Amino acid sequence: MMTLAYKLIDAVASNNSGRLIKGLCRPEDLLCGAKLLENAQRVVVVTGFYVPTAQAPETDGPPGAAVMARALKSLNKDVQIFTDPLNASAVEACCKTLGFEGLYITEDPKALFKDSPDLLVYIERLGAASDGRYYNMRGEDITQWTAPLDKGALMAQDMGVSVLAVGDGGNEVGMGLAKDILQKALPSFKKCLCSVGCTVLIPSDVSNWGAYALVSLLSALKGTWLGHDSQEEKAMIDAMIEAGAVDGKTCKKVPSVDGFPSSVHEEKVEKIKELFLEWQKKSSPLVR
Repeated sequence: MMTLAYKLIDAVASNNSGRLIKGLCRPEDLLCGAKLLENAQRVVVVTGFYVPTAQAPETDGPPGAAVMARALKSLNKDVQIFTDPLNASAVEACCKTLGFEGLYITEDPKALFKDSPDLLVYIERLGAASDGRYYNMRGEDITQWTAPLDKGALMAQDMGVSVLAVGDGGNEVGMGLAKDILQKALPSFKKCLCSVGCTVLIPSDVSNWGAYALVSLLSALKGTWLGHDSQEEKAMIDAMIEAGAVDGKTCKKVPSVDGFPSSVHEEKVEKIKELFLEWQKKSSPLVR
């Protein structure tokens, strides 16, 4: 029987998007990421990905950040979410929907360390390629629209601060940890791959899903459900669209994320919660 970590990975990182490599996300990494969240006391979550062609932020990232931040806050941890001005509307919409207070807007990576965090979490945040430029999944250089908040990951590593990263395309912060594998698997996208690494990387089909899986496993570690439900998922997506956000894949202002309609995400959220409840009932091991 697969353990909770394996089941979560099967649910959120089975390469349904066709953009990454099945098996790149390992159960031990998911557990390690959840333990980083459990052990940290001051957490900074960074998110926000701008779509220049639509002149709007995308819908992947902010929900995952808001859900994770609320979960950590419920454990009496100090939690802050950071984004840049171009992405603020989408992130703010999710924070308001979940009742999370603690959103900061900046373009300066040094600001991430104002309260001495002991963990940085990047969720669907663009990271610089080896040439120092920022590229989207279409291979377009969008450096002028991207605040260098990814540099916070490099600063954190120099300070001995752990960095947990969630991404789904290869160009997000943290993907530098798997760059050699990704270069071989995605040769045509080689120059666009992020070169910024992390402590623990969670590649997933949709970055929000990776964040939700981490919260589910954190819930298992704490013995109580810390995540959200399908109604809150729908509410966040609707709120982002109302605030002007777009689907990052289609560039359309419709209730979807990465090409999947809201209903798919709502079902995924319920599946993730269901896996936790099944584990809780059986009290099976987290990994093996």
